[in-house]
Amino acid sequence: MRLPVLFILVTVMLDAMGIGLILPVMPDLIAEVRGTGLNDAALWGGILSAAYAIMQFGFAPTIGNLSDRFGRRPVLLVSMSVMALDYVVMALAGSIWLLLAGRIVAGITAATHSTAFAFMADITEPETRAKSFGLISAGFGMGFIFGPLLGGLLGDLDPRAPFVAAALLAALNVVFGLFVLPESLPRARRRRFDWRRANPAGGLMQMGQLPGVRPLLAVMLAYQVSNFVYPAIWAYWTQGAFGWDAAMVGTSLAAYGVAMAIVQGGLVQPVLRRLGEVRAVTWGLILNTGCLVAYALIGQGWMIWAMIPISALGAMVAPALQGVLSRAAGADQQGELQGVLASLSALSMILSPLMMTQAFFWATREGGAIWWPGAPFALAALLMALSLLLFLGIQARAATATPAE
Repeated sequence: MRLPVLFILVTVMLDAMGIGLILPVMPDLIAEVRGTGLNDAALWGGILSAAYAIMQFGFAPTIGNLSDRFGRRPVLLVSMSVMALDYVVMALAGSIWLLLAGRIVAGITAATHSTAFAFMADITEPETRAKSFGLISAGFGMGFIFGPLLGGLLGDLDPRAPFVAAALLAALNVVFGLFVLPESLPRARRRRFDWRRANPAGGLMQMGQLPGVRPLLAVMLAYQVSNFVYPAIWAYWTQGAFGWDAAMVGTSLAAYGVAMAIVQGGLVQPVLRRLGEVRAVTWGLILNTGCLVAYALIGQGWMIWAMIPISALGAMVAPALQGVLSRAAGADQQGELQGVLASLSALSMILSPLMMTQAFFWATREGGAIWWPGAPFALAALLMALSLLLFLGIQARAATATPAE
């Protein structure tokens, strides 16, 4: 593997760690700084996750457009440097407000994964981009392996210890990038920075003008809101339903990350070669819907371990759908497109934690009409089914229009 690609994979891994690192320690950390119970901690956890995602939503198009103007290298290195400093701040956080401030900055710095996708688009041909995007998604999977592992194992020592480790990793990656990362966007292919396009609304409007892109963006949003139920609710669900501790939560999330990395790093290309991008998305959405229903109904903790490798197969959807979307954008729009997709991902990270933690709160509150910790997964299954119906509708309209062309 070329060293620049390795740097990109480590970068997106650290971006993902920004999410996964805090998950196993979130209930205990919030309980420590706020003195609350589990279901109340879940509400604050939703707020912290939403704050992180709001920053990604707002800044991903800006950073993507900056990389289209000034190049990928400076954007990636500066953002990673700020991330290292921010982890130090979160390691020292003694109040919920300082922790919230840290998550806000972390959300801005982690928005660089749009630039990472753009870098890969720069160095690959359109027909092989889905494979490259799958490789980056595998890097995210690795982040969901090491993040929860660090959070679970080091969190048993101190809830802040994982952030110290993450700060060291980010700083080392900056040094690594200074030596190995070239610029992938020649000056001749750069374009003027325009604030009207460097925001979520402007970016969506610009990308929405490309043929067939707007309905596909709706599919991506519904899919991501649904799929984010796993990091949003996992720690609260497993602790509330099965009594798992931070180490067990971290281990299970790491196992899910391993399974996702195997799928996205090793299985995406064979699946795409056999099924094609459209059928890979269709069957992936069907599989995801069934798995979410199964998680909603699980009654024993051991069943989770049986479901993890099956549900991870659905991770093929994102790179396949990104491959379809990437074909619609020009060489000087890849950063902008990936910024828009990152904004949609961030929007899902705003909506999903708030929706799923609220569902968990109302389904597990004391004196409530029902006690159903798996209720958030049922809600996610409905959203995943909506994504599937939207995608099938797009394909049906395309099939009807083709003979008339």
